[in-house]
This record gives sequence, C-alpha cells and structure tokens, in this order.
Amino acid sequence: MAALLALAAAAPAAAEEIDCVTTEWKLVGANHKVCVNAFDDPEVPCVTCYMSQARTGGISGAVGLAEDPSEFSLDCRQTCAVVLPEKFPKKKKVFSEGTSVLFKDTEVSRFFDEKRKALIYLAVSRKIISGSPKNSISTVVIR
Repeated sequence: MAALLALAAAAPAAAEEIDCVTTEWKLVGANHKVCVNAFDDPEVPCVTCYMSQARTGGISGAVGLAEDPSEFSLDCRQTCAVVLPEKFPKKKKVFSEGTSVLFKDTEVSRFFDEKRKALIYLAVSRKIISGSPKNSISTVVIR
C-alpha cells in the first residue's frame, strides 16, 4: 500500500477543466474549441498552473479520434507561501496529457533555477516521430 501511495505522489498532476470557448462551429460533431485547465504542481504546494489548449472538433473530435493541434499557453502562479525541500530536483515532469489516440501528448516540465530561486514551467507537445517546436513557458519566483 505504501508503494502505491509513493507512486501516486510521484505521478504527474491531473488537470481540472475550468471551461471552454468555441472557436469554430461544426455542423456535424463537436465544435473546435480552446479549453482552460488547471493543475497543481504535485511536489510544490501553493503553485497552480493554468493551461489553455486548442481542441479539435468534428466527428473525429467527438468520438476521441482527433489529434489536437500543438497550440497552448501556460501560466503558473504562487498561491501561498512556498517552502522547497533541501534536496529538490533540478528537473521534473509535472503534467502530461494525451492529445491524440496514439503517441502524442502535451507535457509540462518544471526546472529549478537555484541561483534566482525560481521555478520554470515549460509546456511542449511531444510525438514519437515528429514533435513540435511550439512551446510555452511560465516562471514562479519563490519569495
């Protein structure tokens, strides 16, 4: 049981959908939209990230077979006092979400800039064969 709890604590965060806005109305199937999701950093209480991401509609989008475009924006904020442990990893994947049925996801990694006492969050789209250079970055200065 303890091993399961440790594994759950080490897993990337799950997102909570805040809401969506339609960007293109589709006659058949779901509309194209941009959705805003929130997730808390699993290892840093008091840091919440908000990510907007394009979602593909149409019939394939309605049944979960569409590939979402690599278009997103990321903003992370400190919501209360942050205390980092002494041994804090320099790099860690904190969020991952599939954006197609096979082999494509959006991933958020956290980097720690010890010199400037800042957490840097970088969102990228990953695909096994051809990922995208599109990315978004947000920083949280630890005060």
